[in-house]
Amino acid sequence: MKQKIRAGIIGGAGYTGGETVRLLLHHPSIDLVFVQSRSQARKRLSEVHGDLIGEIDLKFAESSLEPVDVIFVCLGHGESKKLLIENNFPSSTRIIDLGNDFRLGDTVEDRVFVYGLPEFQREEIKRAKHIANPGCFATAIQLGLLPLAKAGLLREVHTTGITGSSAAGKKLQDTTHFTWRSSNISAYKTLTHQHLGEIHQTLKSVQPDFDKPVNFIPWRGNFTRGIFVSSVLHCELGLKEAEDLYTTFYANHPFTYVSDAMIDLKQVVNTNKCVIHLEKIGDKLVIHSIIDNLLKGASGQAVQNMNLMFGLEETEGLRLKGSAF
Repeated sequence: MKQKIRAGIIGGAGYTGGETVRLLLHHPSIDLVFVQSRSQARKRLSEVHGDLIGEIDLKFAESSLEPVDVIFVCLGHGESKKLLIENNFPSSTRIIDLGNDFRLGDTVEDRVFVYGLPEFQREEIKRAKHIANPGCFATAIQLGLLPLAKAGLLREVHTTGITGSSAAGKKLQDTTHFTWRSSNISAYKTLTHQHLGEIHQTLKSVQPDFDKPVNFIPWRGNFTRGIFVSSVLHCELGLKEAEDLYTTFYANHPFTYVSDAMIDLKQVVNTNKCVIHLEKIGDKLVIHSIIDNLLKGASGQAVQNMNLMFGLEETEGLRLKGSAF
């Protein structure tokens, strides 16, 4: 019998930590050794993540020093660097960071992080020891634009995107209260969202002459999970040519699909899929892309990256059923 990969999670009490637990718990090649949380230490996981009742008896660990093959870091932005400086993890331990500390090429303690968008650089991920997992909006926007960048067709982009309340994290905020979020919608971080840096970095590396802005306006939606992004740009391709370009680009990527029918969020919620739909109106190409922000936008993509790093089938443990109704 093949020896299982020993995995640990740091920061397991939040939404991405909980999703990572759920995925690893049923992953056939993984032995989940510890789940760490300072705020919930010594509580059973099912006391915090109620849907895990009957699934696991593990308690949250206070420390994270038990030796493992891979660690998923699910901490708040800015905390991962501090964690790696303060803890002497073995150099052989693979680290997948779900925060934004290393997405722009930062290093710490001689650890170099590869940007973990499989549709962008799968082969580099296979050779990596450390992964900077992409942001959720960044994932949805980039998957909508990568085929155009590869073809050298990117121009100035105007993008709007709406996300569910889980994207704001588990800690209660004014804008995540049910009474505020229900029957409501609002824009935030107009043209200044923190994911723009990694988006430009990727697109520029694929299309070096791309020097135009991605004008992004994010929206808060009155639902829990999912991201729906629509990007618009000038494009000389006809609709059929554009569809062929996208279909060819994603032909060997198992989680990204091009749909010839209009898409909706329920097609991807609770899955690791990205689904894309194209429209051509006049000289404008409209690219709609949808993902689950906690899965393809976070924990699912992290497990996808782990599969690649350890030479597993890319889809292992990630063939998830969506909730269409």
